Amino acid sequence: MKIHEYQAMELFAKYGVPVPKGEAVFDVESAVEVAAGLGSWPVVVKAQIHAGGRGKGGGVKLAKNIAEAREHAKSILGMTLVTRQTGPKGRLVRRLLVEEGCRIAKELYLGILPDRETGMHLVMASAAGGMEIEEVAETSPERIVRVYVDPLAGLLDYQAREVAEGLGLPKAASKQFLGMLKNLFRLYLDYDASMLEINPLVLTEDDKVLCLDAKIDVDSNALYRHPDILAYRDTDEEDPHEIDAFKYGLAYIKLEGGNVGNMVNGAGLAMATMDAIKAAGAAPANFLDVGGGASAEKIANAFHILLSDPNIKGILINIFGGILRCDTLANGVLAAVRETKLSVPLVVRMEGTNVEEGRRILRESGLPMITADSLTDAAEKIAAAVK
Repeated sequence: MKIHEYQAMELFAKYGVPVPKGEAVFDVESAVEVAAGLGSWPVVVKAQIHAGGRGKGGGVKLAKNIAEAREHAKSILGMTLVTRQTGPKGRLVRRLLVEEGCRIAKELYLGILPDRETGMHLVMASAAGGMEIEEVAETSPERIVRVYVDPLAGLLDYQAREVAEGLGLPKAASKQFLGMLKNLFRLYLDYDASMLEINPLVLTEDDKVLCLDAKIDVDSNALYRHPDILAYRDTDEEDPHEIDAFKYGLAYIKLEGGNVGNMVNGAGLAMATMDAIKAAGAAPANFLDVGGGASAEKIANAFHILLSDPNIKGILINIFGGILRCDTLANGVLAAVRETKLSVPLVVRMEGTNVEEGRRILRESGLPMITADSLTDAAEKIAAAVK
């Protein structure tokens, strides 16, 4: 789950990480009031959306006086901000962060994330702050410092020093940075973060480090133990299908440009199914995992989510019956088809527990659907149907 920059800043401050003074606002006059109350100029007016690259899109502006603060707040609030991370549709800006400016000597990058390849935590840092880290990795990977942290040992002193040295920090700033990095790593662990990123982390003219950005993604599977993070949720920033899926206990991710809706049980099977659809000449429109213990009601809810996407021209159900038995799946599919009056092609492939009973239920239903014997067969049939 993503949270806004100002919310991440609140967590940073809670953990003793240096951040500028600032406040989130939802209207122009409040932005002006906060700007005037910060006590110095310039101030920065920032769009708050769940995406990076806001500055390049015109969503971050410097105000040198009250008039400019009002002008920038008016221009940013309510705009559709398009960045590399939002896609061409962009995001509507509904809230702003107004914060004090600072004298920047150098912009840096700092990030912490799990590295699944090594099974360790990865601290990434670069002296090329202010740029998108993907661009730095592509054009000059040698400028990125990578330190791998054993989950059992935690971040050790020599590793923190390695990061500080890689950033080329002066001695005066290095000591502050070491304490800040340890606090950030503790925050990252405490909140089950799947990513923590600061871009830019700045070195000020008086040799202090300060976080001018804050991005935290929290593992959605851990939200049950973080009610304070759940309270930060902004559903305006989420796809409505994903909101419904969360409500029904389904794992759903919408994909751009797809035309085949998928319903699968198990993340690995879902990935294989999406690959098979692509190989057959169609494109998956979503990732949808109903889980191992799905009920007929859950199957019906998943169907509703798929059919509410106008881009979907056909549906492929690929289920391996283990905990979720094939007869339960079949009854759920029939209930959903009858209730929704299905108007797109449907291909069903199932294997596993009670598979013959499940196939019999579908066969004798008299409802329009296509059955398949294998994943390849199912992918080819749905690809042909949507064409």
